[in-house]
Amino acid sequence: MSGHSKWSQIKHKKAAEDAKRSKYFSKLSAMITVAAREGGGDPEKNPKLRVAIDKAKEFNMPKDNIERAIKRGTGELEGVKLEEVIFEAYGPEGVGILIKTITDNKNRTANEIRSILNKHNMKMANSGSVSFQFKEKIVFRIPKESYSEELALSLIEAGVEDIKEEQEAVVLISSPQFFSQIKSFLEKRQIPVLESSFELVSAQEQEVSQEAKEALESLFEALDQQPEVEEIYSTLRS
Repeated sequence: MSGHSKWSQIKHKKAAEDAKRSKYFSKLSAMITVAAREGGGDPEKNPKLRVAIDKAKEFNMPKDNIERAIKRGTGELEGVKLEEVIFEAYGPEGVGILIKTITDNKNRTANEIRSILNKHNMKMANSGSVSFQFKEKIVFRIPKESYSEELALSLIEAGVEDIKEEQEAVVLISSPQFFSQIKSFLEKRQIPVLESSFELVSAQEQEVSQEAKEALESLFEALDQQPEVEEIYSTLRS
């Protein structure tokens, strides 16, 4: 699919690494808090919160942790003020990169992101110079064995705008307003959802040299180790 969500590629590997799980609990907790603050604490009325809770459950995050994160977002519990900040960058061969963070100190996080980029011979871009290439989409990944050409017609009627194949899944892409409609359709058809997420998707994919691809993967791994980085997107062809 267009764009590049590092989360979807690493989540199962990371979930199996118990030593790193607490770090991902912190990231997931921040994601839930921000989603609850922006759209309210009811996951049935707040699709972003529902997706964040689903991710937390995939990592076996305790229910109490999830509930506390929601209450921090709705103001029922006190906590540090978190905000979502997206940094823009250019990689080798002109690949556009968006780095979504959740932070309580924008300047500190900006300095840390800039340092990581510099170490990988890449630089921060001006605001808007990369983001204009991306649009927010809702993405569902379903097993390949659950997909058929006949199903595709029904999916389009349910609101799916684009269908792509990945190595291990079929990807359904649509506008955020169709989240509940598509999820309900999949549930009624008893089609398992491997993952659902809100992603920033680029309409323009790029093929790059193997050298550039390796440099980008190294950057993505380094960014993922930064505690406040939630998602990484790029125009690199998946």
